[in-house]
Amino acid sequence: MKNLPAVFSHIYRALCSRNMKLRFVRSFMAACVCFIFWSLLVLLSSEDWSTFQRATEVSWVENDFAEEEVPACSLRRVIKQEDSLKKYFSFSVPVLQWRDSFIYSHWQTLRNEPLPYGWKDQPFHEIGKTLSLLSHPGNSRLFERKTPDACVRCAVVGNGGILKGSGKGTVIDSHDYVFRVNGAVIKGFEDDVGTKTSFYGFTTNSLKNSIVAYYEDGFDQVPRDPGIGYIFIPAETRDYKMLSAAIQGVSVSSGPDIGKRPSDLFGYNPEIHQFKMIHPSFVQYVTQRFLKSPQLDEFRDIYMPSTGALMLMTALHTCDQVSAYGFITDNYMNFSDHYYDKVTKPLIFYANHDMRMEGRLWKQLNSHKVLWLYQRQGTRK
Repeated sequence: MKNLPAVFSHIYRALCSRNMKLRFVRSFMAACVCFIFWSLLVLLSSEDWSTFQRATEVSWVENDFAEEEVPACSLRRVIKQEDSLKKYFSFSVPVLQWRDSFIYSHWQTLRNEPLPYGWKDQPFHEIGKTLSLLSHPGNSRLFERKTPDACVRCAVVGNGGILKGSGKGTVIDSHDYVFRVNGAVIKGFEDDVGTKTSFYGFTTNSLKNSIVAYYEDGFDQVPRDPGIGYIFIPAETRDYKMLSAAIQGVSVSSGPDIGKRPSDLFGYNPEIHQFKMIHPSFVQYVTQRFLKSPQLDEFRDIYMPSTGALMLMTALHTCDQVSAYGFITDNYMNFSDHYYDKVTKPLIFYANHDMRMEGRLWKQLNSHKVLWLYQRQGTRK
């Protein structure tokens, strides 16, 4: 800020020196430049300006996963050895977005992509101000690896009826980290789904719908385990607004959740590092590489990978070994929709997700030993 007068002076001299015959034109141009900069200063608050400077000055360098040191147990070694897998997986795509990931080149790339794949129709300064709140290094990663050769084992728990009577609770809890999504009912089902929650993934819409739809089944609040990571999926503008309000400990200022208090959802004491947000580039990558369904063309405005799919793919791009429980399998019709259903309900397919395609993907990744998918025989009762 304090160097701007010198910048303007330099611009003016550069434009107005040398050719006296064009001094008037150049003076006019210099005045225009100064006016534009002055207008920018008037429009931007000091906080906005720091966001703008960071977005234009910070650079992001991609990491080549082929050169990255990973434990011997890592699923990345399996992927690296198979050409059929390497062409799909890229570990250089950022999984999470935070303050230092919001750089101008990303804005330029994603500003024409609709949510959740980018920031189309979103004000630059609003996105920047929200992400600036994710200022803790913990916002940039899910966990800190204890040692370089530590094998990080993760369980991703969906809500599929296949888990009812599975008795897999103890095994699930034995993993280093456990991911859960949406209507993750635990009480009364500990033997089948465990009790541990390390990360809870959601969109604001899916979270609120889950509380309404599954309240009578026992989902009356989101998990609040100590140190839990809340992973926002930026499907709508409301997700950025909810995240902003949650970090600041205030009510949502506008949109469909105006006046609502995130503390009612997440409690009053979450630390800043507990909040994470999926990067739009990652949603786009998962969609284009793995789940490019025909529904994307027909229902472009609403189609995206399911919350469970995005959490499972997040785990595959951060953990060394991944086990998937409660996800769709070939014999999904033998089980109720959810493990906590009091009355048997069939799985219903909607246009916003391609669950059959997701099921085929999990089956393929299981066969290639990239993940382990819980499967079993069963008959719907």
